[in-house]
Amino acid sequence: MPPNPIASAREALRIEAQALTALIDRIDDSMARAVQIVLASRGRVIVMGMGKSGHVGRKIAATLASTGTPAFFVHPAEASHGDLGMVTAQDLVLALSNSGESDELAVILPVIKRLGVQLIAITGNAQSTLARHADCVLDSRVEQEACPLNLAPTASTTAQMALGDALAVALLDARGFRPEDFARSHPGGALGRKLLTHVKDLMRQGEALPTVAPNTPFTDMMKTMSAKTLGCAAVVDGSGVLQGIFTDGDLRRLIERGTDLRPLRAADVMHAKPRTLSAEALAVDAADLMEEARITVVLVVDEAGRLVGAVSSNDLLRAKVI
Repeated sequence: MPPNPIASAREALRIEAQALTALIDRIDDSMARAVQIVLASRGRVIVMGMGKSGHVGRKIAATLASTGTPAFFVHPAEASHGDLGMVTAQDLVLALSNSGESDELAVILPVIKRLGVQLIAITGNAQSTLARHADCVLDSRVEQEACPLNLAPTASTTAQMALGDALAVALLDARGFRPEDFARSHPGGALGRKLLTHVKDLMRQGEALPTVAPNTPFTDMMKTMSAKTLGCAAVVDGSGVLQGIFTDGDLRRLIERGTDLRPLRAADVMHAKPRTLSAEALAVDAADLMEEARITVVLVVDEAGRLVGAVSSNDLLRAKVI
């Protein structure tokens, strides 16, 4: 009878999940020590690993670099043929090996130590050559691989990846890393647009703003709204300080109630405390505010409450912020 692929896949996930759960209780002072070593370093984190551990190492290096810890991957085999020159005395090495006995790593470990470079090891063998050379060991051992032959690196590489992520997150937290810092490493694509675009980059200003005075007749206010195509009118006093807002939705509700619009003025129908943002706010904050308040336009004011701009949901869509 052929193997059951569904059962095999579920068993693989169960084994890997158990391996990750087991790591939790092994997070101890060694993780704190690893964080201290990285924070004290004046250089970069040089990540090394052979085979599947090397592939995991590349990902860990990328995660570290994108979360505030300069890092890059060096292949151990290439390191022994000249690439070790990339490592300086100010750097530190993060080496991955499940067995801790990788020949390619073993060859260069004495050289690394002679350079005075500190070494953090992620290994499943605390008695290995790699562990003995390390200043700090993160224990990645697993009871078994998810491979039914218990040979192919599966649960062990998952454990390595998880420990690398745990280290990166602990460092991120220790550095007080903010969304703005993250954005500087991710300027492209949707993430960059969300984290780097500010309201001031998108807002309409000057003549594009539909502004009226509090005593503006209702019909004149409607003409202003139609001409500016924002679907609202901002009511400001003689100093430009925002007093209120009137929207297309407000107009529909007045008509539904049968209100006589002819004698009304802007101050009679405006909302006196509209939602506002500063020009320095992130565009994604404007999107969140619109969704929360169920509105399509947010007015932008300065510290004195003067109207300086307006941003609409269409503006955010065109900028691909939402």
